[in-house]
Amino acid sequence: MATGKHDQTDGPHPQAPWWWGIGPVGALVLVLAGIALALWAFFGPSEAADHPMLGYQASKAIAVGLVVLGGALLERLRSRRSTTHHAEGEDNGQGRL
Repeated sequence: MATGKHDQTDGPHPQAPWWWGIGPVGALVLVLAGIALALWAFFGPSEAADHPMLGYQASKAIAVGLVVLGGALLERLRSRRSTTHHAEGEDNGQGRL
């Protein structure tokens, strides 16, 4: 039988991923950097062709940037939507026909 002392998860929590707090501007920069890296990997000098994982890493950077950018935009749209619903609820429908 387990004791309550060992069941609690008060220990250290894992740290957030590196891209957690970059925001929409950082996400856009990450996407642009990934695109630049992908273009350099496919059209750049012959040394870039010696590293086949470079295109894969570029695509990962683009994907993470797009996910973070999409999440930031959705959050902004949700907050804007909730403030308009909140503002409409304050007048209780008075003044509208």
